[in-house]
Amino acid sequence: MQVSENVLLKSYNTFGIEATARYFAAFSSVNELQELIAARQESELPQLILGGGSNILFTQDFNGWLLKNEIKGITIVKEDNDYVYVKAGAGENWHGFVQHCIGLNLAGLENLSLIPGNVGASPMQNIGAYGVEIKDVFYELEALHLEDKTMVTFSNTDCHFGYRESVFKKEYRQQFAILAVTYRLSKQPHFNTSYGAINEELQRMNVTTLSIQAISQAVINIRSSKLPDPAQIGNAGSFFKNPTIDKAQYTALHEAFPQLVAYPVANDHYKLAAGWLIEQCGWKGYRKGDAGVHAKQALVLVNYGHAKGSEIYDLSGEVLASVKEKFGVELEREVNIV
Repeated sequence: MQVSENVLLKSYNTFGIEATARYFAAFSSVNELQELIAARQESELPQLILGGGSNILFTQDFNGWLLKNEIKGITIVKEDNDYVYVKAGAGENWHGFVQHCIGLNLAGLENLSLIPGNVGASPMQNIGAYGVEIKDVFYELEALHLEDKTMVTFSNTDCHFGYRESVFKKEYRQQFAILAVTYRLSKQPHFNTSYGAINEELQRMNVTTLSIQAISQAVINIRSSKLPDPAQIGNAGSFFKNPTIDKAQYTALHEAFPQLVAYPVANDHYKLAAGWLIEQCGWKGYRKGDAGVHAKQALVLVNYGHAKGSEIYDLSGEVLASVKEKFGVELEREVNIV
């Protein structure tokens, strides 16, 4: 375990932002993290736990301790007639973990293939795609309280999951480091192909017998065709959440914009496609310097090379303002801003 000073963060965030951390260290065990927390407490500087860096935007240098979670390991902790409970270290690569479980023929994660980032971020963000969210397969997690250094186990209920939300983004924001997550995966698959273009892609692939492997590959194909590879163009995936509005607002919007893309959700509410709203405001493919909106998916803001985090943040503010002005809808940033 080594603590380094004034570390460049470009390779540690998928936006490729050229920021610096005052102190930087990686930890691969609970004991190492506890030692780093003790050292940080002596300095009285702030701390930030970093995973895969795929959902963060550095708008400035970080004058504190940036602690990178590299806790690894995948184990089966128990099983019953219907489920297998698989535990993964928070530092495991998410897509690698999904493929590992698919290789074991365990169902539930296939629709979440190719999402960037690490396992530890999955419950924090309640990541989701193509009709599936983490809350659907989550069992429990282990976390360390960053002040008193005690271990706490959180159940599904404890996490207060919402749309791209959890207790770790609100009440307990920056209070815990997630160390390991356990998922409840099915021995018998329940295929979910109704969302997006999955069925269309499966047909294109000439799939005649449905399987979790086929669904995973279909999701990989779709995501690869629409979303930029962070290794090629800096980005953090979807920058904005899809907003939810009530029936009255939906009815008024639909009358004004008959092509409005929306999906009914619980309690007589509708979820709008933020990408469609942004595109209608003319942002798709927009570029100012090296900050831009991706040409294939308006939900994604990109760094074409040397954009500052503040430039991308300012661009996101312009997008928010234009959607508010045109549709009366307030979008919310999904990416964590530092």
